[in-house]
Amino acid sequence: MSRYWSDIVHRLTPYVPGEQPKITDLIKLNTNENPYGPSPRVLAALRDEAGDDLRRYPDPNGDILKQAVAGQHGIDPAQVFVGNGSDEVLAHTFRGLLSHGAPLLFPDISYSFYPVYCALFEVSYEIIPLSADFNIEVDDYLRPNGGVLFPNPNAPTGCVLTLDAIEGFLGRNRESVVTVDEAYIDFGGRTAISLVSSYPNLLVIQTLSKSRSLAGLRVGFAVGQQPLIEALERVKNSFNSYPLNRFALAGAAAAMADDAYFQQTRRAVMKSRAGLTRDLTRLGFEVLPSAANFVFVRHPAQDALELAGELRKRAILVRHFAQPRIDQFLRITVGTDPECAALIAALEEILKD
Repeated sequence: MSRYWSDIVHRLTPYVPGEQPKITDLIKLNTNENPYGPSPRVLAALRDEAGDDLRRYPDPNGDILKQAVAGQHGIDPAQVFVGNGSDEVLAHTFRGLLSHGAPLLFPDISYSFYPVYCALFEVSYEIIPLSADFNIEVDDYLRPNGGVLFPNPNAPTGCVLTLDAIEGFLGRNRESVVTVDEAYIDFGGRTAISLVSSYPNLLVIQTLSKSRSLAGLRVGFAVGQQPLIEALERVKNSFNSYPLNRFALAGAAAAMADDAYFQQTRRAVMKSRAGLTRDLTRLGFEVLPSAANFVFVRHPAQDALELAGELRKRAILVRHFAQPRIDQFLRITVGTDPECAALIAALEEILKD
């Protein structure tokens, strides 16, 4: 620790991202990246953007992307906020909409960046336990709060809330902002964007990292009614007026426009997920029902951390969380069919020993 640090830095426990190792012939199933590359339209847009205009600043408003998102979801571009990955959009949400006297509520097993942002922005919070079967029970959030935040589908469990359950909760929690983090919604859930016009306190956040195969470009967006979006814009323009560069804007807009490719790849992931679930169940794993591009599993006769270590010896990475209630689970990203087959073959070999 340094004596030059601000007081808050001493108190922070930073988020630890999934490992990005430099290993050849690696089967990387630990960070929920899409196994398929981005749309060919994205690559063409990036090539077209590589020119003299890079000397100029990008559009600070990101209008081309806002229009693309709005067109995809049938909403007004004024209802869209764009940022440098959904993590940055979340950060602005914490600062602009969730920093109140009453505690922010979110699940005990969820995206581990949430408590990090609470510490960074000094937001008080309470964690709400998932049910015994690892589902979010919305009635548990009907208590005084300064905001409610949950992923749907949840991470790392993959369990999904129905749109009816979300709307029922919104009807009973109207005095604070409800933020639905939909990083994985395109792999099996129904987006809450359709509810935004009816609920002025609803903010929906999505990313292009997963279903649009653009983790390397870092693009996210939020959808809400104009007062919520204005709050995010005010925070953004007090922090960084140009969060998305020219490549990110062009590539993301092209990805949103290619619906056929999006549908093709997300369906391929969902089909592979079903096959992977069957194979893991055959090997004796408990597999939680997943609406995401990963599965959350445990084996009754195997220690999860040791199992992850054995897979790593075979150049296969999965994610283990050393956290109460889930320390015997592994989160496994759905890869290509050959990658999933290699995983199953490795597990069969390990389980024989």
